[in-house]
Amino acid sequence: MAHSRRSFVVSAGAATIAAAFPLPWIRRRPAWDVVVRGGSVFDGTGAAAVEADVAIDAGRIVSVGPRLAGAGAEEIDARGLAVAPGFIDIHSHADGTLFDDPMAESVVRQGVTTVVVGQDGGSRAPRRAEPAAGDERARLFPRMRDLLSEIDRLRPAVNVASMVGLGTVRSVVIGNENRPATVQEIEHMTRLVREALADGACGASSGLEYTPGAFASLDELVAVCRPLASRRLPYASHMRNEDDRLLEAIEEAIAVARGAGCPLQVSHLKTQGTRNWSKIDAALERIERARSAGVDTAFDRYPYTAYQTGLANLFPAESRSGGGEAFLARLTAGDSASALRAACLAKVESIGGWDHVMLTSVAAEEDKAAEGQRLGAYAAALGADPYELTVALLTRSRGAVGMVGFAMSEENLERFLAHPLGMVCSDGGAWAVAGPARRGHPHPRGLGTFPRVLGHYVRERGVLSLAQAVHKMSGLPAARLRLRDRGKVATGAAGDLVVFDPSTVSDRATFTEPFQYPVGIGPVLVNGAVALRDGRRSSPAGRALRGG
Repeated sequence: MAHSRRSFVVSAGAATIAAAFPLPWIRRRPAWDVVVRGGSVFDGTGAAAVEADVAIDAGRIVSVGPRLAGAGAEEIDARGLAVAPGFIDIHSHADGTLFDDPMAESVVRQGVTTVVVGQDGGSRAPRRAEPAAGDERARLFPRMRDLLSEIDRLRPAVNVASMVGLGTVRSVVIGNENRPATVQEIEHMTRLVREALADGACGASSGLEYTPGAFASLDELVAVCRPLASRRLPYASHMRNEDDRLLEAIEEAIAVARGAGCPLQVSHLKTQGTRNWSKIDAALERIERARSAGVDTAFDRYPYTAYQTGLANLFPAESRSGGGEAFLARLTAGDSASALRAACLAKVESIGGWDHVMLTSVAAEEDKAAEGQRLGAYAAALGADPYELTVALLTRSRGAVGMVGFAMSEENLERFLAHPLGMVCSDGGAWAVAGPARRGHPHPRGLGTFPRVLGHYVRERGVLSLAQAVHKMSGLPAARLRLRDRGKVATGAAGDLVVFDPSTVSDRATFTEPFQYPVGIGPVLVNGAVALRDGRRSSPAGRALRGG
């Protein structure tokens, strides 16, 4: 009826009448670009939901309230659904495929609208040398501003923020050598960190189980993190150890932040290996005590009991000094081979044996059948010794072999997710069921993390409330990175939203079949543009975000 009546008025040339006697249903154009109607709105602060409409115009939220009168060019019916700020993945490796597939399918389909890359000490900037031919990380940039400008030009489906990797900085200045930095080298590294922060990096990350980050001393880490202090941006640490020396590693991370005067973000906090599960109370106590003493300390964690890393990390960091070829040579050299074998076997025993190691990716075409296989069972099927097979796989792929290790406690995981200082991260990549972003046999966290928290740990397990979970996925990480206009549903905030069904949202990706998208998510809006609706994708609207 309203449509017919409007048509009649227009056809009668009643513009003057409409101006003199304005009626709510007579509008020359929609008031706003998008209106999300009648959802249970979680604002990202941890507060309980309220039923409201959310209006977005020119990429920003312009009104939040019950039964908004204005129309949207696009209307989204969210009655019976939850509406939340777009999720922020505070520890992501989505840049691994982003330049080949900027649609970031597995990211958007989880409701994630911002990813934070440059993690574990490795970032795409700064880089001073050209990468080797065939290097899959070939999209490297001299300065952070160059990387962020390229992301803006790329126009990805999600917003991208980047930390500056302290391992990358050390590699630029020193290389992959296992030695202390000189005073001059520390000054050079500090300048590079300061420059990256000025360019827009949202923090600094370390990967102290990886090379060359593993060769950095406490004094070096304190020095290069000092530029973070004035900006109140975090030092995010993949700590030196996450199993037998976990507590010592936490103390070192706290000492870095205390010495530098900056916030500390412990990356993917875990108690790895059965014999270390009991350390959770001591680990959390150290973090809580540091915060009480004035060190702004927090952590993040993904909702799985298996981690992902490189197969070479079954060996001590010092064995990887000098780069990949030097490491491979040591695996078979008479003076080091037996010691490395013993160290690797001890590591494998600590996580439960060879069948707790799943191969996720190999570079050598002849070994592609190994992807997705448990190493113990795969070796048995080939009639091979598991350790000798490990060396052979690493050798044929020149070290480029990925693995998943099953080594963590479900009970501890739930405690980490529920802890008030904990945030949700994926620590995963951006994948797709088809196209260039379908690679190897990845950890399912890259396709299921955020729906898994909402479905399994909120709805089914009751580990935390829906409001708490949304806060840990939005407002909390936004505040941590000082992304002031993200992570909240409020007037003036960026138009990043996710609509989901709390009664059905669930992950579908598994360790056996990882390439499966979740259910119960959508629509998703990025900077006010609809990125996902009814399972269909729209044009990308993401951009680079600058820290602070």
